[in-house]
Amino acid sequence: MIQKMQMTKRRRRIRVKKRFFLILLAAFLSLLFLKSDWLAHWMYPIHYKADIRASASNYGLEPHLVAAIIRAESNYETGRESHKGALGLMQLMPDTAHWVVERAGFNKVTDDMLRHRADISIEVGSWYLDSLHTQFDQNQVAAVAAYNAGPGNVRKWLEAGSWDGSMDTVKDIPFGETRHYVQRVFYYYNKYKDLYPEF
Repeated sequence: MIQKMQMTKRRRRIRVKKRFFLILLAAFLSLLFLKSDWLAHWMYPIHYKADIRASASNYGLEPHLVAAIIRAESNYETGRESHKGALGLMQLMPDTAHWVVERAGFNKVTDDMLRHRADISIEVGSWYLDSLHTQFDQNQVAAVAAYNAGPGNVRKWLEAGSWDGSMDTVKDIPFGETRHYVQRVFYYYNKYKDLYPEF
């Protein structure tokens, strides 16, 4: 009899604990859904906002686009070098970076600075992105594709009619890496525009 009563008490305690944890879980999930902006901002942060705004403003670019490229390229981690040798937040190839530094007149910018300093990587990368916009008649999608594949490849695709330079036909981009890159950049771009409209 005593054992039965103890078993019954244990079962009740277990049921009470289960209910408590279910209520706690339901409250937590509700909070996540109610505060989904908080969750979205946590999942899609923008770092180096002041540097991005300044460089985007210097070259007439949308800061959301610069931020999206940084997210796709390095996920805001300085000091990165890709297996192909691309450097820094905006993952510029050294030859491209040296060309930009020379053309733009950026004095004393080294590969080490590009690799480790967010402000310099963002400035040099934004200058390059602006030059791509100019080369492709302000076609944002073609400029982003050229940021990944190089302007020569994108020009060939457009001239040959392989791709028309629009987001609607991004599936026609001949390089799979570039196709996915463009899709990823514009996914982040649209996400950032929704989450940070005042950016």
